[in-house]
Amino acid sequence: MTDERKPILTINGMSKRFGATQALDKVSLTLYPGEVHALLGENGAGKSTLIKIMTGIYQPDEGQMLLDGKPIEIHNTAQAQSHGIAAIYQEPMIFPDLNVAENIFISHQGRGAIVNWGKMYRDAEDILAKLGVHIDVRRQARGLTLAAQQTVEIAKALSLKTRVLIMDEPTASLSAHEVAQLFRLVRNLRDQGVAILFISHRLEEVFEISDRITIFRDGQFVSSNLASDVTTQSAIHDMVGRDMESFFVKDKAKRGELLLSVRGLTKYGKFSDISFDVYHGEVLGFAGLVGAGRTDVALALFGIEPADEGQIIFDGEPITMTSPAQATDLGIAYVPEDRREHGLVLPMSIASNITLPILKKYLGRFGLVNYTAEHETAEAYRKRLSIRTNSVDVQANDLSGGNQQKVVLSKWLNTNPRLLILDEPTRGIDVGAKAEVHSIVNQLAQDGLGIILISSDLPEVLAMSDRVLVMREGQQMGIFEGDEIDQEVIMTAAMGQAEQTRMSS
Repeated sequence: MTDERKPILTINGMSKRFGATQALDKVSLTLYPGEVHALLGENGAGKSTLIKIMTGIYQPDEGQMLLDGKPIEIHNTAQAQSHGIAAIYQEPMIFPDLNVAENIFISHQGRGAIVNWGKMYRDAEDILAKLGVHIDVRRQARGLTLAAQQTVEIAKALSLKTRVLIMDEPTASLSAHEVAQLFRLVRNLRDQGVAILFISHRLEEVFEISDRITIFRDGQFVSSNLASDVTTQSAIHDMVGRDMESFFVKDKAKRGELLLSVRGLTKYGKFSDISFDVYHGEVLGFAGLVGAGRTDVALALFGIEPADEGQIIFDGEPITMTSPAQATDLGIAYVPEDRREHGLVLPMSIASNITLPILKKYLGRFGLVNYTAEHETAEAYRKRLSIRTNSVDVQANDLSGGNQQKVVLSKWLNTNPRLLILDEPTRGIDVGAKAEVHSIVNQLAQDGLGIILISSDLPEVLAMSDRVLVMREGQQMGIFEGDEIDQEVIMTAAMGQAEQTRMSS
């Protein structure tokens, strides 16, 4: 790729401040037609703020935006759309009770009181045909897969003659097959001359799909280069400001006494005959493809969806797990996969979230919360886990993804668990925050906690686990340790091609 073409959109010296926080500090970005431009940076680097300025949600304090070389100002999303700028996000914003065609044209203005349904359906089919996909335009949007919903969102953007398409973490909730489908659409759009701004924490995806990579750090522009001139290590260095030669680091912890023993655990329709042990000071990784049943096992162990058959022995005592309250009382904690949906009460403060699972311990006379004790606890975890905030009174919703994850960890560590189940603990957070979470997990294992680590990030599982249990379609394919913890071995088992399963305790 060269810079000989004229850019569609140029951003020069853009700044935005929120109170004492300088979210953007004179950043610049240039988008060319027919190019996928990745924007990288840690949580809090300013990516979301820039997107909101580009789409008219925020107004910049200073700086200039040029469209085809001419200055423009965007004060709302309708103006952004009129300039050919649109955005799609991690969670598609479709109307489930409308059909596909209605969703595609929902943003169109001035169509009059009478809808020409035939023309709308034909136009919707034409747009989808340009994308190279077939979806029944008369079908109700409810029930569409996430990948199909993303396709409808892209079709909606094309219906508005979008020239600049912003894609903010569009693959975060998609399977590998769905990501491949989405990337085919992205390349199709690129070939049609659309400028695409692609944002993702998954570096392997960035290098697969992007032509150019720009990196922000702490609200400032750091670098912009052709993707062919960027390496994973150079990107990480620019994002975090330091080299991370050892991205995943885990010290070998001394394995202690047996903590948890599971035999023949079964949940009808979800998983069957799962057996494993967890020791104090050990990280047992759970690997497998999407839909393997790993989270279902975690939900059973924490009592959210109790198992139908099998035996659970915890700290030497047989138990029948029936509720999260029972699990918490026993010393089992579960950090869920979706921190925003299941891990936090976003409108509540950091302090209130951290103390929520054991709130009764913070109640004083007459059932009132002892706010002093609550704040002391929250402040201790803020320092211990390096939660980046000036006050534990701020809402959890105001934190970056990495800091939200640290609050969820604090919340469950505050229950003083002996077994910690981590379900996708680094999903959707930046490389710097990942390293911090790994350091926390490492220290917890050193302190003697038993840890179950569920992750779809295979390098993370391989590097952080003492042993790895592999699942496929609800079945246990084997437990691997030592030299067996190898990417090819684990993936072979996850895909059901292992020559033999193995069980080691």
